[in-house]
Amino acid sequence: MDFTAFFSNYGLIILLVLLLVFMFWSSRRRMQKQKAEQEAKARQTIPGAEVLLQGGLYGTVVTYDADNLDQPAVVEIAPGVEIKVHSQAILRVVEPTTGFVTEDDFIEAEESHDEYVAGVANGEITSISDDHARAAADEATEPENKKPEA
Repeated sequence: MDFTAFFSNYGLIILLVLLLVFMFWSSRRRMQKQKAEQEAKARQTIPGAEVLLQGGLYGTVVTYDADNLDQPAVVEIAPGVEIKVHSQAILRVVEPTTGFVTEDDFIEAEESHDEYVAGVANGEITSISDDHARAAADEATEPENKKPEA
């Protein structure tokens, strides 16, 4: 059978099948990419994260349930102004938050910082730059202090 005769008889069918396979492949790939993006957005959407809503409003997430998307999310759009929105109305996370600091954590960090500042002022704690300078000075004087062995 001649190639031109085969192509004239079955070429259109082969072309349509190839086009159909390409459409299914690209559609599946696009769906997988969208699913991965949704999962990444769900991981980043935690209380304290700044988000952009589909209406163009920016706000901070107060509550969000990534497991139950039918549950509305509560977003604070201004201090003291909280609105309920559909959880899928969150378009994207503007500033992903890896973990927000509670008030107790902040107070504890402040106290330890005050202790550090007081320790430096008393001379009990030295700064890192002082430690590096002292280590460099010790290394410079070490060869002089060592006596050659006989």
